[in-house]
Amino acid sequence: MSGSLYIVSAPSGAGKTSLVSKLIQEDSSIVVSVSSTTRDMRPGEENGVNYHFLTVTEFDEKIVQGDFLEHAKVFDNYYGTSKSSVESQLASGKDVILEIDWQGAEQVRKIMPDAHSIFILPPSRDELFKRLTGRGTDSKEIIQRRMQDATSEMSHYHEFDYIVINNNFDIALKELHSIFQANRLTKEHQILSHKNLIASLVEEE
Repeated sequence: MSGSLYIVSAPSGAGKTSLVSKLIQEDSSIVVSVSSTTRDMRPGEENGVNYHFLTVTEFDEKIVQGDFLEHAKVFDNYYGTSKSSVESQLASGKDVILEIDWQGAEQVRKIMPDAHSIFILPPSRDELFKRLTGRGTDSKEIIQRRMQDATSEMSHYHEFDYIVINNNFDIALKELHSIFQANRLTKEHQILSHKNLIASLVEEE
């Protein structure tokens, strides 16, 4: 039984990374896709764990081969999601999460229209501002730009299948997990997972 593909997007400060990290700790059937990048490996990072680190030439070859579900240039580096890597994880029965923005989500939907998409929102603009300034490391100008970027990102909420409001972390985590659990209980999924059982139950004696 193949797994399902999930797109999870959110503005910076909505808590997406924390929610997804906790989710995969609680459910071993869910994994996060490892992206590819051309940026240099940082201290403590591992190839294939944090990212698949590629040269620009290798990345370009994969684009030509059509091996990216989505890719983009961020500043001077390229980032992308390997189609073959995701398909391998799905074939193993795992549900796979892509943590990407709305533009990446748009690219993925064209190639894999059956993907489920989830958008995580903060409970208010004030709370989002509080979370962005809580780090205490960024200037007012950077915070202002991040708020503007977040507003732009959030305007695409309607393109997604599900919306989770991260007001209370534990509640948001339960809601996020319930999406995965509910999709595993659809008629189509259950028929494939339990075809022998179902056949035996409806078989006339």
